[in-house]
This record gives sequence, structure tokens and C-alpha cells, in this order.
Amino acid sequence: MGVNRSYEVRTYGCQMNVHDSERLSCLLEDAGYVRAPEGSAEGDADIVVFNTCAVRENADNRLYGNLGRLAPMKARRPGMQIAVGGCLAQKDRDTIVKKAPWVDVVFGTHNIGSLPVLLERARVQEEAQVEIAESLEAFPSTLPTRRESAYAAWVSISVGCNNTCTFCIVPALRGKEKDRRPGDILAEVEALVAEGVTEITLLGQNVNAYGSDIGDREAFSKLLRACGAVEGLERVRFTSPHPRDFTDDVIAAMAETPNVVPQLHMPLQSGSDTVLKAMRRSYRQDRFLGIIEKVRAAMPDAAISTDIIVGFPGETEADFEQTLHVVREARFAQAFTFQYSKRPGTPAAEMDDQIPKAVVQDRYERLVAVQEEISWAENKRQVGRTVEVLVAEGEGRKDDATRRLSGRAPDNRLVHFTRPDEPVRLGDVVTVDITYAAPHHLLAEGAPRGRTAHAGGRRVGAAQRRAGAEARGRHARPAHGGRPRTAARGARRLLRPLTERRRPATADGGSPPSGNRMRGRHDV
Repeated sequence: MGVNRSYEVRTYGCQMNVHDSERLSCLLEDAGYVRAPEGSAEGDADIVVFNTCAVRENADNRLYGNLGRLAPMKARRPGMQIAVGGCLAQKDRDTIVKKAPWVDVVFGTHNIGSLPVLLERARVQEEAQVEIAESLEAFPSTLPTRRESAYAAWVSISVGCNNTCTFCIVPALRGKEKDRRPGDILAEVEALVAEGVTEITLLGQNVNAYGSDIGDREAFSKLLRACGAVEGLERVRFTSPHPRDFTDDVIAAMAETPNVVPQLHMPLQSGSDTVLKAMRRSYRQDRFLGIIEKVRAAMPDAAISTDIIVGFPGETEADFEQTLHVVREARFAQAFTFQYSKRPGTPAAEMDDQIPKAVVQDRYERLVAVQEEISWAENKRQVGRTVEVLVAEGEGRKDDATRRLSGRAPDNRLVHFTRPDEPVRLGDVVTVDITYAAPHHLLAEGAPRGRTAHAGGRRVGAAQRRAGAEARGRHARPAHGGRPRTAARGARRLLRPLTERRRPATADGGSPPSGNRMRGRHDV
């Protein structure tokens, strides 16, 4: 279908979109396309795919600006194709080809698996193909994935959202929440570990609401504990939770499961009870601060980050002062701060008392200044500590010039450290002493104390890679061909109350398979 034709996927928005782009890449490669070389000039790829976000107004401007730049390039290359998918495509639909008639394919959030067929159909019929599904055709994790990292992976546990926040358009574009069966999730985690992955991030629009679709309010905490029983899995993260569903059993599971990291992203949005009510957020200031207090009691060193919107319609100076109060009380390690963006189709866009731009800008700058001071103070508390850093790619832009490497501590703080004499690979864990703190990173000068090789101190062998590839395939099958290993079996026992509620467990204990800086995004 796409033999020897090159492709490029451009991703905007949340972690869910990043993971969807990994699937789009693998779908294209399975169809015969090849990835455009790194550093290729704009317009060099035969296929350019935009995986879009619809959360903020500048997402629209950015997309159509990029499409405009590609128009003359496409005119010079008749065989070039452009596809637009993701949340903005789900929202705008055929409006995209009206505004940019040189676009060949428009597809939505529910049918990303259709991309290769739509590209071929557009090529043969020589006309744009717009195909938007109204509901999920298949859970995205049944699609193949071309992971960008050998040591870290996203694992979707749910899609969609049942909340009705007045500023957010995501539920209208992603649909109602649908949960994966826990046995399928665990099978994917085991298979990823068999491939050499040591860190996973559990993904959902409202990740800790997991279980509402399968009738178990403690399903998410059980899943965290089950991930803790998977041998070789060193770090478990999750994003993004909602304060409404953040219960004591989740806090206990985080504190008591060694590989669940001491890091939490907890969206605040506003510290004002009045604004929270207008946003239709189902918690208030006291409830939010109570969660923070419980998390810190269970995990004193936890790094907590948040999302905050400034300038929501009707926000008064007193309301804004309440947000500053919560920021000072919670002492977030970092905050993703946003100026309210009016999105057509959301109730907030029709509200009276929209805040003047100058007022929003002033409050935004004041909030950033307060949070910057807190972030720096919290980072200074890390000086003198010994931390384990997972060496990562692309974290330090000046690493070559400074002869440093970079990575993430368990609490997700960015650490730059002195490059050791012995070779260090991506995914290795290096033990370092923190010597300096800046608002957005830590520095470890001096020789690292030690190193743990990627994949639990071993290189991943060809047999393990084949086992992982077979396991992940089109469905999440166990990596071990039949009976799970001891640690995996223990994890399955932890999940059994979840799976048995739906239907009898299969032989492997799971359910049968079913068909970044500080300013960036609204709630995922």
C-alpha cells in the first residue's frame, strides 16, 4: 500500500495523543510506509499526519498555520498526502477540508485504525476522505504500537470521560469513559517488561475513575498493587487523576507499592469554591487540600504538580486570591498554568462576565511568580539528597556542551548529572548526589555513585524481545505463551476480584481479550 513512501507524524496535546501517535506510526509501518529520517526538511515526507488537540484556541491557529505552510510544498509534489486526526479533527470534521482543501484525509479520535485505508482510498479516488466515527470502534490498545522509547511506555487503561467540566471539550470528542479489562492491562504490562521496559505510565482522561465501567470502585488501587507484583517493572506512574475520585485506597496503594513512584499530578484548576462550582468541578478547596495533606502524610517526599486556569468567566480578584492561597498551602513542585481559553461548544464559552485580557494576563503573571518561588524552594530541599535517576533521551538540551546526562528522579524531577567515565545507556538507572537546585531542574555534580543497567541489570535478549513482540501483537496476550511467571501470577491474584466480577477468568487469570515546561494544557 505505502511501499517506500515516507511518513511523519506531528503530535499536539496530551499524553493520550502522544500514545495515539505511537499507534499511528505502527499502523503506517505495517502498511509499508517508512519513517522519514530525523532532521528531514519540512515537506520532505510523502505523508504528513497531524494528531491534533482541541483544548486551547491556539491549537486551531497552529494547525491551520502549519497546513498553510505545507500547501505550496504539496502543490510541487502531487504524490504528497496530508492527514489530520485527533480531537480537533473530531470537532471540526469537514470544516478542515473547507479551510484547507489540500488536506487528503480527516479522521477522528474513535477510528485511528482507519488511517492507512483512508490514505489509500484518497490516493486512488483522488478526493479527500473525511471519516469520523461517533463512538469507539475498538479499544486503542488492540492496535499495534511503535514505541518511541525502549525503556518507558504508555499503557491506556481507559478512554473517554464522564465529567462535565464547563471549560472542557474533551468528553464531547473522546466520548464516555470506557475501561479496559484489568487482565488485558496486566498482560500488556507484562509483555512490555518482557521487551525491556522498566517504567510504565497508566493513562486515562480521568485515570483514577478506572473501575466505574466494570463496577468496582477500588479497581484503580488494585491495579496499582498488581503492577507492583510484576517482576522487573521498576517505576509505575499514572496521569491524569481527578480529585473527585481520589480515594484513600489509592493513596494507600501508592504508599505501599514500592514501584509506584512518589509523584502525583492533581489538577486544581481553581482555588475558589465559587469558580469550582461554575467550572462544574465536584470538589471544593477543603477537599483538595485534604487530599494533599493525606498524600503527604503517607508519602512525605511526594512531589505534587497541578493544572491551574486563570481568568475563568466570573473570576473575581477575591477568587484569584483563593487560588494563590491554595498554591501557597499545597506547595506544588510545579504547576501547569493557563490563561482561560474560550472553546466553542463548551458551556463556559457562553457565560457572562468574560474576563478582560489585561486582567487575565496580570493574574497569570502573578501566579507564575508565586509558583516559581515555591518550585525553587522545594527543589532546594533536594540538595544533599541521593536519588536514582532514570537516564532519558531529550531531557537536557545542553548535555553535549556541558558533558552531562539527564533523566528523571522517581518523583519526576529533572536531574542533570556529570557524565561518568563508563558508558551509560538510555534506560539505565544512575545513583547521584544532588548538589544544586534551580526552579525547573536539579544538578548532580561529581561522579555518580553507581549504575543499574537497563532492563533490571541485563541486556534484553532477542528471545525476550520476540516474546514481548508476540505478546503485544494485535491483542494483549501474555508474554510467556501460556502460564505466567511467578510474579505475574501473583499480580493476577491481586486482580482476580475485578475480573471475576465480569466473567470467569481464563487459564492465565485474566479476562479474555476484547475486540512540557510549566505552561501547557488544560485537564488531559
